[in-house]
Amino acid sequence: MQFETLPGFREFYPEACARRNHVFGRWRQVARAFNFLEYDAPVLEPLELYIEKSGEEIVSQLFNFEDRGGRAVALRPEMTPSLARLIGAKANSLKRPVKWFNIGEHYRYERPQKGRLRAFYQFNVDIFGEPGPTADAELIALLCQALQAFGLSAGDFKVRLSDRDLWLLMLAAEGLDEAGSATVLGIIDKLERTDRSKTIEKLAPVLGEQAEAFLGRIEEAIAIRDFDRLRAYIENLPLEGDLAAQAKARMEDWAQLLRNLKAAGAGDFIQIDLGIVRGLAYYTGFVFEAFEASGAGRALAGGGRYDALVKKLGGPDMPAVGFAMGDVTLVDLLESKSLMPEYMQRPEFIAIIGGEDERDAALADAAQLRALGYQVEYPLKNQGFGKQFKAANQSGARFALIYGSEELERGVVKVRDLTAGTEAEIARDQLLQQVPALLESGLES
Repeated sequence: MQFETLPGFREFYPEACARRNHVFGRWRQVARAFNFLEYDAPVLEPLELYIEKSGEEIVSQLFNFEDRGGRAVALRPEMTPSLARLIGAKANSLKRPVKWFNIGEHYRYERPQKGRLRAFYQFNVDIFGEPGPTADAELIALLCQALQAFGLSAGDFKVRLSDRDLWLLMLAAEGLDEAGSATVLGIIDKLERTDRSKTIEKLAPVLGEQAEAFLGRIEEAIAIRDFDRLRAYIENLPLEGDLAAQAKARMEDWAQLLRNLKAAGAGDFIQIDLGIVRGLAYYTGFVFEAFEASGAGRALAGGGRYDALVKKLGGPDMPAVGFAMGDVTLVDLLESKSLMPEYMQRPEFIAIIGGEDERDAALADAAQLRALGYQVEYPLKNQGFGKQFKAANQSGARFALIYGSEELERGVVKVRDLTAGTEAEIARDQLLQQVPALLESGLES
């Protein structure tokens, strides 16, 4: 019987695993350049953790079950709840701002399709303890640099920037209360994927006969791409007193965020787009999503500010902002742009062995080279020199270390550059000292 992989899950044969590790390596490199610390958390968590964060409707999207201890558990669909729990448990002892990142596998029980699988990896990056827009700017700049690290440019992706706080002010100007605003934001979040008539139909229970006129005003706001236009739009809202003061302060936050992003070299990637709402109710301020510049395909990354979540999950009141980037849509984009390198692991050295005595010498040298971190291959069975040289050339190795009876008798190893075809002899007791120069400069002619 031939077993098949479960739907929505992936195998990673060596070349695919190397490509995956290439992605992970770039993510780690950028996170560490911004001085973020790596953490990890359990892949299996209490089901209640996700219900508390996202509501009962999340259960249908999870791999959840009752364990042998009678506990309701779930494979993690995302990292944020686990992270908020970890931060909350140690909040008093953590030096702020807390800058952490994680690369981990996540699981969602949903229909597999292009850009979305049931098992996927995410790059999660978060800052805790800093309420101002400088933290938002740091995260968005890191996101832009992470995508640039793969060779993507401003012509390939954009980060669409919006603001839940601004939306609440805009909806307050429409006379909506907190419950009505929450309902409307959920509708706006799906605006791009819903027919206009259907959207009006969904708005009607909240706005009645004003639903269509309201949608027109919303569409006007969503079309804004310029900060000066956005500021003029907000200044013209019918807000008074504390709400007017909040609107003014919020535009100052916008100005600082955009200034910091420009200074950090991310300005060309930013696109103001109030159509981004991020449907999850726990977002509390700036929200953003990275998309391919053409607008095709799914979001490459998404995130925003979630200042209330740590407290909601039992921790102290602690501001937070973060984003997650998935590997599936990213790799799809990189492959479409021919930016995903083909990987083949190649040894630096491959031994060519004459007989058993020579094998002993080759193994002794290989052990020392491997202990220093060099990649060394040698034949596991006895073969003639011809077959061994053919295998050596096919391996992609840079150098062959040739151990014949004459070389063994004289205490040397013959080194052949498999690309240039040049050869030289090196005393075996000098091999370790000669290797760094050999790899850097090759064989001297």
